[in-house]
Amino acid sequence: MSRIKDPTLRASGACKIDWVRAHMPLLNSIEDEFRQTKPLAGKRIALSVHMEAKTAYLCLVLQTGGAEVWATGSNPLSTQDDVAAALADSGVEVFAVYGCSAEEYAADIRSVLQPGPHIIIDDGGDLVSMIHTELPELLPNVLGGCEETTTGILRLRQMENEGQLAFPMVLVNDADCKHMFDNRYGTGQSVIEAICRTTNLILAGKTVVIAGYGWCGKGAAMRAKGLGANVTITEVDPIKALEAYMDGFTVLPMDAAAAVGEVFITVTGCNDVITAEHFRRMKDGAILANAGHFNVEVNVSDLENLAARSFEARKNIAGYVLPGGKTLYLLGEGRLVNLACGDGHPAEIMDMSFALQAESARYIASGFGGTPPAAKLLPVPRAIDLAVALRKLESLGLSIDTLTAEQCAYLGYDVPANTKDAYPNLNTEVVYT
Repeated sequence: MSRIKDPTLRASGACKIDWVRAHMPLLNSIEDEFRQTKPLAGKRIALSVHMEAKTAYLCLVLQTGGAEVWATGSNPLSTQDDVAAALADSGVEVFAVYGCSAEEYAADIRSVLQPGPHIIIDDGGDLVSMIHTELPELLPNVLGGCEETTTGILRLRQMENEGQLAFPMVLVNDADCKHMFDNRYGTGQSVIEAICRTTNLILAGKTVVIAGYGWCGKGAAMRAKGLGANVTITEVDPIKALEAYMDGFTVLPMDAAAAVGEVFITVTGCNDVITAEHFRRMKDGAILANAGHFNVEVNVSDLENLAARSFEARKNIAGYVLPGGKTLYLLGEGRLVNLACGDGHPAEIMDMSFALQAESARYIASGFGGTPPAAKLLPVPRAIDLAVALRKLESLGLSIDTLTAEQCAYLGYDVPANTKDAYPNLNTEVVYT
């Protein structure tokens, strides 16, 4: 039995799902294939995803492929209650309510695991963590899983290094069609959109400090610069810091950046990126936003302890008045700003990421192409990554050159068995057509 806020909201949610369906041609084509082949028949899939329209459509595609689907949110402030209602009305078991407590959030994670999933699709690592720590009796059911985020992969690597991982996990976030597009273009646009929408303030001329220059940080920096902001990057990786400098950005440690920034965006995957010492140095009116998966990058406890009082400045904006009178503004409780204060990534971008998820689920259900691996972290097969890119090009009406057999030989690549799809080593990978 689903746990949602209000089933009468389903009509509004269905409209949102229909809208993204019309703008996600890759998932459309995969759904058509799944309808015919039912590659997930007999499989139970548990998902922890941001419960909004695009991820709802992914759930429906998996259901079309024959799976029984249980879904929950991956962040208390990213759930859209009308979408949850529409998804539950479509036969998916949904456990997600906007603004749920930490206890309710954990209970919802537990609820989607209790049927004993064969496949796990995770966004941040909470499903994988709970099944290992609280429900180990369900581990023998699990064939494998997929992880969507950088944060989740960091948690998985720690589990693997400590010998705790009990089943193989496909690192969807590390696929080129994910991090090069979703993390850069999707995060870049959705984070800046959410900040502008929530504050109704201009970025042009402001100093925007972005903590972290990975793919997500690059995207946010690119979009902020495009709107006329003066962008400063903080980093702990010297190579990424050099890259930011050569891309034309100012590079400073956070201690120095705190004194000059007007808008702060954390996107590191680490904790305590902005703490009390930085709050004390900030200008009056500074805006704080987090674009990392968990609300640990901006130390909200430090801010609350430092403040003389707090108030609601605007929807999704809390004002904190520090001794001396200056006010700092925190967006979306320090949670993932593009979903806590917006609609998340554009549909066309998530179409690529969720095509990877759907194909990776099919890959797992097939027995990983015939040889189930040990419990370890696995890349998305290169053939799946390339196939998603080709689907995307086709949906855009674009075509590209292909290598001839002679060119493959010259470059030292295996010659594909089907030379009309002449891509390096495709014949050595799992390919779905």
